[in-house]
Amino acid sequence: MGKVKLNSLFDLIQKYFVTYLPQVKKYSQNTIRSYKKALSMFLEYAQVQRKVKLRDLTFEVLDSRMLASFLDYIEKDQGCSVSTRNHRLHCIRTFFSFAANEDLNLVSYWLDIRSVANAVEKKNLVKYLSEPVMETIIKQPDSSSRKGLRDMFLMLFLYHTAARVQELVDVRLCDLNINQTSTVLFHGKGRKDRIVPLRTNVVEHLRKYLNLFHRDSNQNDHLFYCVRNGQHKRMTEDNVRKLVHNYGCLARISCPEVPENVHPHLFRHSRAMHLYQHGVDLTLVSQWLGHSQLETTLIYAHADTEMKRKAIEASVPEESPLKAILDSERMLLDDDELLKSLCGLK
Repeated sequence: MGKVKLNSLFDLIQKYFVTYLPQVKKYSQNTIRSYKKALSMFLEYAQVQRKVKLRDLTFEVLDSRMLASFLDYIEKDQGCSVSTRNHRLHCIRTFFSFAANEDLNLVSYWLDIRSVANAVEKKNLVKYLSEPVMETIIKQPDSSSRKGLRDMFLMLFLYHTAARVQELVDVRLCDLNINQTSTVLFHGKGRKDRIVPLRTNVVEHLRKYLNLFHRDSNQNDHLFYCVRNGQHKRMTEDNVRKLVHNYGCLARISCPEVPENVHPHLFRHSRAMHLYQHGVDLTLVSQWLGHSQLETTLIYAHADTEMKRKAIEASVPEESPLKAILDSERMLLDDDELLKSLCGLK
């Protein structure tokens, strides 16, 4: 591979994040943020492995072996799921494709990176919590305190709306419509907006929350915020993950059915499953979740069917003829910081 000038990497990173993604591809800020995170993590990993300063990284260093090592690291050492691993790979590949289009001398680097294959993703049944377990977690905060009331409402809102964590923290006061048919407007993935109804009990808690946390707010303020240096700042996705995880750990003390790793997306899965189990049509569940394809929502039908099958199997003796029928009809589911800022990584 031919030599490339030292600063070409960061020149292209800057152009990629400042101009190409937002202005040419018209990607949303949330999408751009995920691309930044993937590339930033890869650069930091390469920096540590080579023991060099960030500014000394070049395309030569960021080869397929370094990328494969990075992907193994985030999956095995950091506990990333296979889907997250593959998403990080996609984001990094996309940057190298852009770089090759900008400079033909970089085509060989792009081809090298493109040789790194996606990991095979095992199709598992969707995990969810029962309604009593969900209720136990939501009731953990001390609602008599200011923070406890906020935390309880956040989890209640997260569960009943089945929001993605990014959608939750992006909600502004102007997205709320409180009347006889109260709703919230979510700004979902791929710039797809959707309106979700709010139940009466959620609206009651919402009014209490607004009265305590948003007395003097304007309509453009975020619904959930943290106070930093005396100023209201949008609550981050990591803030929500930590909050949910901590209350999950607390709930597990009195409720052994609570899993060790409680996360916001588990709330979303649980709400979707409960809607389906209560007879809500899958098409409506799909719209509620903001899925672009109905097939994505079918995981809840698969999981519910498999759960019922296992319950029946447990009650059928091994010698029963029904056992063979159950087995034959089993559903198959195979189915340093400145440089980052200057080049647009932060």
